[in-house]
Amino acid sequence: MDEAVKVAREALEAKADPLEVIEKGFTAAMRMVGDKFERGELFLPDVLIASEAVKKAVAILKPSIENAKKKEKIGTVVIGTVEGDVHEIGKGIVSLMLQVSNFEVHDLGRDVPLEKFVEKAKEVKADIVGSSALMTTTMSGQKELEQMLKDAGIRAKVKTIIGGAPITASWAKKIGADGYAENAGEAINRTQELMEG
Repeated sequence: MDEAVKVAREALEAKADPLEVIEKGFTAAMRMVGDKFERGELFLPDVLIASEAVKKAVAILKPSIENAKKKEKIGTVVIGTVEGDVHEIGKGIVSLMLQVSNFEVHDLGRDVPLEKFVEKAKEVKADIVGSSALMTTTMSGQKELEQMLKDAGIRAKVKTIIGGAPITASWAKKIGADGYAENAGEAINRTQELMEG
């Protein structure tokens, strides 16, 4: 954990691009952790320790990213990891990068009941609802969320974007999501594209 924080501080001292440090350093590292977890080489406590370390490192980099922020809001995003899924580091990075890209972001966290996505989207008049699922067992939550947004009468007013390790473009198409992203950088591009219509 101390090592991740040390790297973040050194990156700031070296005036490295904090977004690049997050995307190419910490995100890539978490992807490796996720892959090892899927293969049974690491266990959930290992993933949570790694997530916590990256979270602390990102917290150090966040102020310098926010200082570079412009002020005009592009749109409002509600984002979270679906119920039953405790992974949130990738989603957290997407959330941070969206904020930096001038979106108003309401990050619901991890293991989020699907009703909460719908309630929050209504409350903040969201333009986009993003859901992450990092396990094949929680992917169905994204499909359910599409239906719940329809049932709530707001699906036509919001765009949906999905992501997570097992998620593919064909899954997005199958469930009727408007967009899919494989990584944080792609998530920002897709979100901006969805806002442009």
